[in-house]
This record gives sequence, structure tokens and C-alpha cells, in this order.
Amino acid sequence: MFVFFLVYQTAVAQKHLKDTVRLDSVVVQENRLKHLPEIIGTNIFSGKKTFTIIPSEGKANLTNNNARMIFSTVPGVNVWDMDGAGLQLNIGTRGTDSHRSIETNIRQNGYNTNSDMFGYPEDHYTPPMQAVQEIQIVRGASALQFGSQFGGMINLKMKEADPNKRFGFESEQTVGSNKFFNSYNAISGNEGKFSYYGYYSKRTGDGWRPDAAFDYQAYYANLKYKFNEKGSIAFQFSRMDYRQQIAGGLTDAQFAQNNRQSTRFRNFFNPEINIPSLLFNYDLGTRTKLEVISHALIGQRNSVQFIANPNVPDTVNTALKSYNPRQVDRDYYKGFTTEARLQHVYQLGNVGGVLTAGVRYFNETTNRKQKGTGTTGTDFDLSLVKDYGIDLDLHTTNYAVFAENIFRVTPALSVTPGFRYEIIKTDMNGVISNRTFPVHYAGDRNFPLFGTGLQYKTSANTQLYGNISQAYRPYIYANVTPADQLSVIDPNIKDSRGYSADLGYRGRIDHIFSYDIGLFYVRYNNRVGSLTMTGANNSTYLYVTNVGDAVAKGVEAFTELSLFRLFNSPSSSDLKLFNSLSYDRARYVKGTLSQSGKNVSLVGNWAEGTPQWINRTGLSYLNKHTTATLQYSYVGKSFSDANNTVANPIGSSGIVPAYHLVDLALNYNFLQHYHVNFNLNNALNAKYFTRRINMYPGPGILPADGRTFSLGVGVKL
Repeated sequence: MFVFFLVYQTAVAQKHLKDTVRLDSVVVQENRLKHLPEIIGTNIFSGKKTFTIIPSEGKANLTNNNARMIFSTVPGVNVWDMDGAGLQLNIGTRGTDSHRSIETNIRQNGYNTNSDMFGYPEDHYTPPMQAVQEIQIVRGASALQFGSQFGGMINLKMKEADPNKRFGFESEQTVGSNKFFNSYNAISGNEGKFSYYGYYSKRTGDGWRPDAAFDYQAYYANLKYKFNEKGSIAFQFSRMDYRQQIAGGLTDAQFAQNNRQSTRFRNFFNPEINIPSLLFNYDLGTRTKLEVISHALIGQRNSVQFIANPNVPDTVNTALKSYNPRQVDRDYYKGFTTEARLQHVYQLGNVGGVLTAGVRYFNETTNRKQKGTGTTGTDFDLSLVKDYGIDLDLHTTNYAVFAENIFRVTPALSVTPGFRYEIIKTDMNGVISNRTFPVHYAGDRNFPLFGTGLQYKTSANTQLYGNISQAYRPYIYANVTPADQLSVIDPNIKDSRGYSADLGYRGRIDHIFSYDIGLFYVRYNNRVGSLTMTGANNSTYLYVTNVGDAVAKGVEAFTELSLFRLFNSPSSSDLKLFNSLSYDRARYVKGTLSQSGKNVSLVGNWAEGTPQWINRTGLSYLNKHTTATLQYSYVGKSFSDANNTVANPIGSSGIVPAYHLVDLALNYNFLQHYHVNFNLNNALNAKYFTRRINMYPGPGILPADGRTFSLGVGVKL
């Protein structure tokens, strides 16, 4: 990073260059600012730590949603490599859990895609990144405008119709290792006041490990009507479903022997998510905007699996003369959300301002059926031979009001205070413990949140920024109703609360050097996690509880240097060197556990699932026809539980070792409308894993994919 500064300072003066490089089929906006502007629509981003990513630039592998390449320019993104198919987005930052991005507010076109934001906020829905025009990212300060999550907000802005075309068509077909096949097809158009965009995507393959086959498909339609220059209304419908075979977890010994082996062949997972939405935008005047978004989420999460430690083989039971029965778990989600935002630009004396205020209503019902006794078969079969041991109706109603205001103290300095007030009403009814124990829970919780941001423009393209914002995370249903036999739940579990803060400097110099360097601090009180405990028979189990208070603090730095523009005259070609570095010292500052009758302090222990160092560096070449990126990633070691267990015989807890990866993405455009791409993941065939787990799809070590490749051809008319 500092070498980049030194090279720039010693280089000869350069001429200003244009902000885009035009390829035959795409326009790559290579010199845009890497952060979001102060205002987009009715959203305020002034003073916040933000990032923007354009996936269609061709510098990342989109055919299998390779998250470590897509998010390579965002420091600190910890990726769980659950599978090589990219069926789900599994990312965490600053000490938050990466499991299906459970602690991140995931949105598409402004509305949530998490299955149940308060009861079970795992994000089962993931669209193909080939359909995403822009990824907008806000770190911890997103809590006031978008919700409580410590992991911040990620908004996937989907592609829209070209206003200059009555009909457009885009298609890409890709094949690869292990019978991988990906088909992406989209149509779009604009006719007068009406426009449309839609896609269909299908992805299949056998998986890198045996018994890891998958079949994924996704649909999307956006029908938009523009009343006039002031307003529009759009109906959107999204659907994603897939069926995946789960090869099971491994012990450390099994992983060392053969990380590609399978311990399960009768385990399957099947989510289905449908999201209809209605988006209304209207300019009430030259200075006032109204946005109302309503959407529903209707879906289910299904699994059938033989659950046992990885050293227990799934073989024929000699007494039964068949395989053992499998466990069937099913969730059904029905949720509705309406969010209305009003923005007004005003002037009070010498101070200008922008106010955004809004209200949110959320209503969700989750019907959770777990620990059903399934068949002894080997295929995907959700039928039962014995009823569910857990059968619960979980209902959450949430009301929120929020406001943020930009006070422009001077043309360069702005202050943005804000607040949010959340009301959560939760009730739970049903039976657990093999249907022998009825449960009822009803609770009302209120959360006032406050924060403020500062931004100072040191020049037209550089700025200082800082913010502090409160956040919380309500405990979720999975924390109080375990679906596996390997965890014990603390009955007195509490909500987590805390705050996050940022201080940074960002911008660009002469279209040659871009940077965003900042410090962060996250206080995470009553953090919910797992402790490895020893039972009366000397067997280990995981105890889910509020393990203590954790603090994550460190540095996040992104730098990008244009080598051709540094030394050569302006041209349509460029060679860019980028580096994305994070140092995250996430440690417990409070907490104890009882072990063998003694209280053991957790103070100083690593927060689980949080590498101290993450660094991604790459070299990207761009010209009229070609984009190519060679990327190196380093992720440091982490621990899987709060008491920092080094090793566990069954592999469900222990150290996750550091790993190094090399990836390559290449895209070539020809004949104006056509392109081919080649992707090589884990080029050096590193043997690694990113997660240990005590539940689905484990328990045990979950090996990441070795070397794989894909080759695709596409057309855009």
C-alpha cells in the first residue's frame, strides 16, 4: 500500500484520462470512485464506510458466484467456501458469522431476502451474479437506515432494460469440472413508458467431492411502468430453488487422509424461496422524493439427513437389515414487509440539509418442523415414518421508524446524525422433546438506536469520513430450538447489543491511484456462540449461550494502482494492481465458562470464525477486447468456538488453519456481440477448509473445493 504511494510520488506527471474503457460488448467504468455517493434515491450514505462493485466488469468468476473474487476489493470479507457451485452467499465481516450471511442485512433492489429477519435470518436466496448490475455495501453504520445487523448491509441491484432498445437478449452457456453446467439467459426491452427485464438461470453438476451433486434454478422478472418524469411503479418477482446432495463433515484424521472423501450419501438440502415485490417511486416536488417498497417472502427450507459424528459410518444396520432412518427438518416461511421512505432537500439560512425519514412494518410466520423420523432410503425423500419431535409456530411482528439528516455545515463539511426505534413482538407455540413438552413464549422488546457520521471533502475526489452507530442482534429461533443432537441450549439466552465505529480516508489521485484506508471498532455485547463442554460420560458437546462480550478492532485498506497510466500515455489498455487488506483483532473482553467445576475466563480469547488477517491482491489487465484477473488470497487461522479449542476428535470444533489461494478469470469479447470466458479456481489445488460446524451440513470439517475450471461462451444483442 505505501509502496503504491512512493511509486506515484516518484513518477512523472500524467495527463488526465477518461473514466471508462469501452469493450465490444461492455463498458467498464474503471476509474469511478469505489465508494457510494452521498445520496442514492432516498438513501443517505454520507459519512459511512461504503463500497460499490460492478460484477459485469468481467474481472471475477460469475458463473459459480465466486465470492472471494467478486468481493476481492472489499477488505475483511470472510468467505465460507461451502461448495464450489455458489449456491449460497456465505460471508461475514468484523467478527460476524458467515453462515449464509446470517448477520448481514442482504437486500435485492432495496428489499430484504433473508428468510426471517428476526427469527431465522439466514439468507437462503442467492441470484446469479450474472444478473447483478451493482453490489452496494455499507458496513456497521447501516443499522440506522436498514436494520440492526452488526454485519452491515449488502444490496444487489439487478440489471434493468436498456432504455434505447425495444428488445435485448443476453445468453451465456458454461461447462466445467465435475460435469458443471451453467446456463444464464435474459431478455429486456423498453417501449414508451413500459420496460421489462427477466432472466432464467440453471446450474447443475456433480460437485468436487463424491455425493455432492446439485441442481439449481432461478427466475426473475421486472415489469416497470413510468407514469411521467416524476414517478414509476414496478412489479418484480424472484424465485430460487435447488436440491443439493451433502457429502458430510470430516474429522481431522479423515481430512488429512483424503480431503475429497465423502462420509454421507443420503443427505440432501432443498430451499425454495419466492419474493414478489412492488416498488413505487414519486417526486412530490423538485426537492422531495417518496419511495414505498412492499414485498413478501414465501418459501421453505427442507433437509433429510443421517446425523451422526463423521467417524460414524452411514452403513446398513444389521439389526434393522437396512440403513438407519434419517432426520427430516422443514421450515415454512411467510413474511410481508412494507418500507416507506421520504426524502427532502432544504435550506436553513446558510446551512443546507437532506432529511430521509421512514417507517417499516414486518410480519413473519415461520412453521418449524424438526427431528422427524424419515425413511431408510437413499434418495431425496421428505416423507415420515414418525412425526416431528419439534413442531413450532413462530411469529414476529416488527415496527420501526428511522431518520437521518445531512447537515451541510460548509461546502466541504457535513454532519449526519440519525436514529432508529425498533419494536419487536415475538411469540412461539408448539411442542418439543419428541412432542412431549409444550412450549409457549411471548416477548416484546424495544430497541432505540442512535448514531452520527462526519464527512470532510479534502478535494473533489478525496474525503475524510467517520461514524459511530449502535446496533443489536436479537437471539434467533435456532438458538433456542436446536435441530441436532450435538448441542445444548442455554434457556436464559439474551439479545446481543453494541455499536460500531469507523474512521477513514478515501479517494483517488489523477485516475491513477484509488484508495480507502480506515480504522474500525465494533463492540459486540452478549455475543451468542458455542462453548465446547464435557459431559458426565466424558463425551464432548457444544453449549450455545451468550458466551461474553467481544471487541473487534483493526484496519481495513484498499489500494489500486493503474500501472499503464502511471508510466504511459493514455490508451484503451490498462494494467491494474490492487490490494485489499484487513487486520481484525476480534477478542473477548468479558466472559467465563464452567469447565470441570471451575470457572475459566474467556478474556483474551479469539472471537470464533474471525481470521486476524485477510489479504487479497491481484493483477487485472484490460483492453478493448480482454479483461483478465490473476488473484492471490490469504486468510489467516481462526477458531470455531469461544473457548478456542485446538482440536476435537469429531472435528466439529478446533482451529481452522490459514490458507493461500490463487484464482484466474479471463474474458474475451469479439465480433461486437460475443464473448468467451475461462475461469480457474484454486489454481494451485490448495488443500484447505474454511469452516467447522456442529450442524447441517456437518458435523465436522467441511472441505473446500480443490482445483476446478469452467469455460463459457456468450452473446449479448
